[in-house]
Amino acid sequence: MRVRIEVATAASGIEWRQVLAPGRPLVYDVLAREAPAVGTQLHDQGAPPYGMVPIGHGAPIFPKAERRRKAYPVGGRGEIEFGSPMFDLVAILAQGFKRRELLDWGGVALRVLNVVTVEPPAFKDGRARFRAVTPVVMKGSGRDSTGRVVTRQGWLLPTDFEFPVFFQNNLRRKAETLGLDPEVSLTAITWVGAKRSFSVGPGSKPGAPLEVELTGPPQTLQAIWSWGLGQANLAGFGWIRA
Repeated sequence: MRVRIEVATAASGIEWRQVLAPGRPLVYDVLAREAPAVGTQLHDQGAPPYGMVPIGHGAPIFPKAERRRKAYPVGGRGEIEFGSPMFDLVAILAQGFKRRELLDWGGVALRVLNVVTVEPPAFKDGRARFRAVTPVVMKGSGRDSTGRVVTRQGWLLPTDFEFPVFFQNNLRRKAETLGLDPEVSLTAITWVGAKRSFSVGPGSKPGAPLEVELTGPPQTLQAIWSWGLGQANLAGFGWIRA
């Protein structure tokens, strides 16, 4: 399930380093005000057994904003989406955002016009095609095809040979975190966008938007739609286009 926040702004651009970065602290600020114990648990330990945080979000989208050089375009009416496969978390976030008149998104004031919740598609046939509109990030082993360690960071792009295995494992860990059927499979990567890096905290994470085809239990596919693809979803990565 998602929380869609309809917003408006008189600003014309957001610094690129602030396109995703404000989302994570905003989530924890809402949790601290609405459900402090829940926020502390997720921040300090995550959800068992893997310590994952089942919340994701996208970048603000302003369909009629004019393109700008060296800035992410905003202006007029737009929206931001947050999501979680856990109903209680969605309810907390929706309640918290409804109490706010303004959101500070990297120094840009976004006036809150409306807050609605959005149900996931049914996925009755057990198939889904997901396109991530923010980069999907995934850490691998740091080894090359010969097994030699070549980096300690180990960030993978969708074209790297290790990517499908680590991506598949991430899908199953998400399902296990939620107590859902983990028999979800990556069947194809059908599109890969340009490599991008976004700042999150003191550093940046490299990745690329992509489109994938998955098969699995409908409820598990709904959970992934609500959460996001890959890692660092709370930082805005791997957000799936509705």
